[in-house]
Amino acid sequence: FPDLPPFPENVPTAPLLRIDLAKLLAHDAEEEERCWEACCDLGFFYLDLRAPAPSEQAIDGEALLRDADSLFTVMKSFFSLSVAEKLKYDFAAQGSYFGYKGYGAGFIDKAGTRDQNEFYNISKDDILSISPPLPSPAVLNPHRALYAAYIHRCHAICTLLTSLLTSRLPLTPPAFAAGGLTALHPLSSASGDQIRFVKALPQAADQARVALGEHTDFGSVTVLFNRLGGLQVRLPSSISPVPPSVEPMAAAERALCADGWTYVRPLPGHAVVNLGDALVKFSGGRLRSNVHRVVGPPGQQGKETRYSLVYFCRPGDEVRLRSLVESVGEGDEDGEGATAKEWILRRALQRRKVDGWEKSGGTEGQSMR
Repeated sequence: FPDLPPFPENVPTAPLLRIDLAKLLAHDAEEEERCWEACCDLGFFYLDLRAPAPSEQAIDGEALLRDADSLFTVMKSFFSLSVAEKLKYDFAAQGSYFGYKGYGAGFIDKAGTRDQNEFYNISKDDILSISPPLPSPAVLNPHRALYAAYIHRCHAICTLLTSLLTSRLPLTPPAFAAGGLTALHPLSSASGDQIRFVKALPQAADQARVALGEHTDFGSVTVLFNRLGGLQVRLPSSISPVPPSVEPMAAAERALCADGWTYVRPLPGHAVVNLGDALVKFSGGRLRSNVHRVVGPPGQQGKETRYSLVYFCRPGDEVRLRSLVESVGEGDEDGEGATAKEWILRRALQRRKVDGWEKSGGTEGQSMR
């Protein structure tokens, strides 16, 4: 990322495996095993999109990278609008998590600490005409074809991953016969799938501030593009961070790396992929939806405005989050479970309320097993 300060070498980083998309598409057995291990051990991995995919496959990683570059430009045009204009598209009062969330409009802990970012959510159902269109700002409307292309490519990654996981999990015969995990995420059905644009302002170097509080993701698969550091995962005790190659670490960053927290280094040409709560539920706790958060970027990167681009792949709205494996595991504590829509609405909207933190939890308790 030549237009940005380099990621510093004096902070610990998460040892995410690098998984090659082209090898997964070619059903390379070793790469599939490494991907399976990443999903069970940490629930986060890098997906290398640079190599050309087999010609007969639908996922073009290089095209996805180009889409992401274009969407970084689009999001900046939106965030440059006035606050008053952006607030016209905050639909939380209408019970929706799509649209705009303003800077400080969410809470990051039970003490009521306000978040340090703003974001805008674009509904997959809106873009693909599965639901009626939502009001949206004029600056975003010309790019619907780009959103659709990005949705199709990211959702194809979700399909590829859920197909791999279906082949490895001991699903019940009825669940397997019904199409396994992949069948629960049809692109053509109503769901909470969305594109998210995120912006976080620079923070003072001496302040150890959390921009987005610790959480697990609400759905199944998250595809993330970012260019600055700031994403942190909380490593379980069985996994050690990659130590810094130089010293010393700034005091604020040292404080942010206590209790197992460590930075995820952004890699050009890669997406960061992680699993969400739904896959913990479906797998009876075998898969991991790891706790993570966003803090100020480390080092000189902290002087920059941080933008992120996300795609959240989630089960169909009416799918119940319950174990689908042959023996019940710790992911099935809810019995029949909430529907995916109920789960996402509770988690998303409670974090917009000053007293909603404790009601907004997901599978955080299982994440640190």
